[in-house]
Amino acid sequence: MIDLTALIMKSLWYILPSYVANMSPVIFGGGKPLDMGKNFLDGKRLLGDHKTVKGFVSGILMGTLMGCLQGRSVAGFLLSLGAMLGDSFGSFIKRRMGIEAGGSAPLLDQEGFLIASILLAYPVEPLDLGSILFLIAVTPALHKGTNVIAHRLGLKGVDH
Repeated sequence: MIDLTALIMKSLWYILPSYVANMSPVIFGGGKPLDMGKNFLDGKRLLGDHKTVKGFVSGILMGTLMGCLQGRSVAGFLLSLGAMLGDSFGSFIKRRMGIEAGGSAPLLDQEGFLIASILLAYPVEPLDLGSILFLIAVTPALHKGTNVIAHRLGLKGVDH
């Protein structure tokens, strides 16, 4: 029998550095674009103006700080780096699809950072399949909820 409460708590505790990393650029980002305004071979921007150096670095730092506070510094760093790489990769794919910066791509926006985080941290701190499936299921709703709150607080121009 699965203890659902334990599964939820373990899963959220595990992924917390990634969630913090993913939210931090909304608060601490801005400034110079991570792609330095460069275009890819297809003539479209690599990432776009919404992915910034400050946002990328702040995401890693804040997520790692959360991991350190949890006593999981290495896993916290890897989860945070994974979140930033996964989010950036999602933006790269969105540009290839012709979706402008700030535009929505359901599931890619919500799951890319999560999957990259888990993959990067897994060798150091494995996660069971039940927790992975729970996080895949719950992250889109949490992502949407935090984006709506950030939009209402004036931190984001869009609420998706």
